[in-house]
Amino acid sequence: MVEPPTKPIEWLGDGIRILDQRELPGRETWLDLKNAEEMAWAIKCMALRGAPLIGIAAAMGVALESRRWAASPWDEFRRRLEEAAKTLAATRPTACNLFWALERMTKVLAADAGANPRDCSDLLVREAQAIYDEDLETGRRMGEIGAELIKDGMTVLTHCNAGGLATSGYGTALAPMYVAHQRGIRFKVIADETRPLLQGARLTAWELARAGIDTTVICDSAAHSLLARGGVNLVFVGSDRTTLSGDFANKIGTYGVALSAKAAGVPFYVVAPTSTIDFKLEKGADIPIEERDPSEVTVIHGKRIAPEGVGALNPAFDVTPHELVTGIITEKGLLGPPFRASLGRLWRR
Repeated sequence: MVEPPTKPIEWLGDGIRILDQRELPGRETWLDLKNAEEMAWAIKCMALRGAPLIGIAAAMGVALESRRWAASPWDEFRRRLEEAAKTLAATRPTACNLFWALERMTKVLAADAGANPRDCSDLLVREAQAIYDEDLETGRRMGEIGAELIKDGMTVLTHCNAGGLATSGYGTALAPMYVAHQRGIRFKVIADETRPLLQGARLTAWELARAGIDTTVICDSAAHSLLARGGVNLVFVGSDRTTLSGDFANKIGTYGVALSAKAAGVPFYVVAPTSTIDFKLEKGADIPIEERDPSEVTVIHGKRIAPEGVGALNPAFDVTPHELVTGIITEKGLLGPPFRASLGRLWRR
């Protein structure tokens, strides 16, 4: 890959420009964010989303705040940035990258304690840019590794959106598809619609169609019968947080796809950068699961689809146990079971 297929975020120096993913595929609307509070709003309302992109956005939010307060005394500068980091950390609880990126930024702040705020701000901007650049390289590497699994004539199933829109531009689960397509491999992609916010139908299909990749959208509930009757050769999904055991959290509905893939004998791969691996968590039961507004389930585009007075549950993620995972593709290579051993070696390395 030379250029990433999608660029959902851009550092402007005095602001951050993001592609408002709530408007896709109908309109390409860009938002200019001026401070960390606006970035926190964008993350929480899912104007931008995807574990790697949330981490990048949070880092840029802290960097942007450092520009706002660079003329302040050190104590004021530090306090404002620590508040900004706390505000950003409170937006979404499940994705590991958010906290990983903020920890990197706060370490820069702590290491430069008492320094000139302007100099520290320069360091924070460079760190945010480094997080962005590293993610680009990570996506490229995972794409190259995962593309080796895609052969001519295959049909690949994916759930939710783990493409350029969820990262700095290449994606995680979609990156192998982009590389395979560029290599001239002929394959088809099945994209689950991904209720309730339809990231598969709205975002994954939009990305892949723009790249010229043969893509078909199906209802979430159709994935299981399609797998059972041999209509899928391979499953690629992303991860918002992966534990030491290999259990991982991804968009709600992933667990069901993994169960059906296992029953059908279809290889099921997680494409997850090391920034998404939480080496402090032992198992999936320890992952905090975000509960979102029930209205996302009962209302679509302002129109209520469920009767008044009927409630709804809206967990944003589920946890898939490692027993259902064929392999984990990271930028460091393809990891196989037992994952506690392979992930442990990765951590020690």
